[in-house]
Amino acid sequence: MTRLGIIGSGSIGSAVARLAVAAGHEVLIANSRGPESLTDLIAELGPGARAGTVRDAAEFGDIPLLSVPLGAYGNLPVDAFAGKTVLSTGNYYPHRDGRIAQLDSLDSTTAEYEQALLPDTTIVKAFNNILFHHIPNLANSTPRTALPIAGDDADAKARVAAIVNALGFDTVDAGTLAESWSFEPESGAYTPIYAADQAALAADYLADPGAPVPADRLRELLDASHRPDVAARQF
Repeated sequence: MTRLGIIGSGSIGSAVARLAVAAGHEVLIANSRGPESLTDLIAELGPGARAGTVRDAAEFGDIPLLSVPLGAYGNLPVDAFAGKTVLSTGNYYPHRDGRIAQLDSLDSTTAEYEQALLPDTTIVKAFNNILFHHIPNLANSTPRTALPIAGDDADAKARVAAIVNALGFDTVDAGTLAESWSFEPESGAYTPIYAADQAALAADYLADPGAPVPADRLRELLDASHRPDVAARQF
């Protein structure tokens, strides 16, 4: 990976951008508010990063990273993503996204829903089960921390795994998009697994520095994971 286009300048998108620039990669980042809204972030990131439009970011490099709410998919320039592997960090949060019937009914995982919204792409899910401030804290940790990835295309998953590795994490294959529920919110392999103190996480999650989760432990957690009752989700 030498060039990474990032769509979404929120907490996850910005955290990944910082890792990518620190690792010597060229980053183009975009959001829904336009390049002028990214002046401070680009100044922080330095000469390895620049701002652009969503179309610019989608067309920049081979695998764009998409970190936007589900409701924003309708505003994406779909043609700019056509034929590409897309690394999606998204989750379904009803308080933000509204209720989505096919997700509440478990007819679809979030990743499958995203794939249906971008049918001419190959979605690979990663970076959606870790808190944004744990990303820099656990990158290149000892032991090395692993993140799950899921997708329907083996080659696409391998290419995304290479990006995740370049950013300082191992990967564990969590299966297909239909199986990606194993690391969705409230599952057994969601954000609390990376906490240094899970009991205190809810009270002050930003104070938690994170703790490494090696690949063998992540595999155990994925295998033991349960499918959440999405219809009951209140956040």
